[in-house]
Amino acid sequence: MDIILQFIYSFFATSGFSIYFSAPLNSIIPSGISGAISWSIYYYIIHTYNSKIIAIFLGSFIVGVLGEVLAIKYKKPATVFIIPGIVPLVPGAGMYYTMLALVENDFIKAASFGTETLFAAAAIAIGIIISTSFSRSIRSFKKAA
Repeated sequence: MDIILQFIYSFFATSGFSIYFSAPLNSIIPSGISGAISWSIYYYIIHTYNSKIIAIFLGSFIVGVLGEVLAIKYKKPATVFIIPGIVPLVPGAGMYYTMLALVENDFIKAASFGTETLFAAAAIAIGIIISTSFSRSIRSFKKAA
């Protein structure tokens, strides 16, 4: 039941960011579903395997794949679906706690939070890059065949 609530909350958060970023009207619902699926995968993996970086990587990989698939279906750029889709995965709290620790002169805690946030951001970037490269490779392979 908890994962269903997480899905619903992340759907509305992602849809809200789609509206905020002025996404086309027919792409708001698919963007919301993309973000909700990625957050649900993140939530499941973090609670099952307790690996935050792997969970963020797989969530962003799924956002990238869904973004490419939805871009083909709706004939829009993939970024229309990817950018709002990664919003639930962005480590905003990590940046906040890093800055808070720096303000409080707790440099050990700041380094710990900062490193974790940096790895999370790198996992998002790598997940999207790999998924985009993977889907484009498949597309070019299909065209060649």
